[in-house]
Amino acid sequence: MYVRQFMTSQVFTVSPEESIADTMALMREKKITKLPVMDKGKLVGFVTDGDLREVSPSPATTLSIFELNYLIAKTPIREVAVKKVMTCHPDTQIEEAALLMREHKIGGLPVLDEGKLVGMITGTDILDAFLDIMGFRSPGQRVVIETKDDAGVMLDLAVTIKQFDVNIASFAVYHLKDNQVQILAHLQGEQVAEVKASLKEKGYRIKE
Repeated sequence: MYVRQFMTSQVFTVSPEESIADTMALMREKKITKLPVMDKGKLVGFVTDGDLREVSPSPATTLSIFELNYLIAKTPIREVAVKKVMTCHPDTQIEEAALLMREHKIGGLPVLDEGKLVGMITGTDILDAFLDIMGFRSPGQRVVIETKDDAGVMLDLAVTIKQFDVNIASFAVYHLKDNQVQILAHLQGEQVAEVKASLKEKGYRIKE
């Protein structure tokens, strides 16, 4: 699974000279929390709503409301945007993008293809990918199987399930302790109950 499958292609941007006030207004209008900063088609920065909150004057300031509004209206976004921007490619694997975001504690990555901004991938997009991998949106009945992490287990499961003319809509594997695995399957067909009974007879543990 790749970034291009989950990224948002329509990306709103700001120029370095846009004011903090205008940037905040754009975020509110478009209901977004992250904006690439573009200058003549080139990515030169990145700003989030968290960055803007950090530079907004606190209630304890001695400035008047008029002075505060003036500062926010006049300060260009280049003064507060992150200059060293982490990015990825459309063909970056989704888990690599997730790891990059996790390691650098960021909530989104601009997606560049030959230097051109083609999309954005965010934590929400990564969560969507996780839900798809886990089969949450897949049709069918959810079945959790626990067994030893032995060679041939997946083949045996597939053969057993096929015997009852049941389709595997999705498979996800989670490794437990002591060489055990938990397999989450979404099964489609009229004989899912028979599949579960057959697996139990073979020694698989079915978690209800």
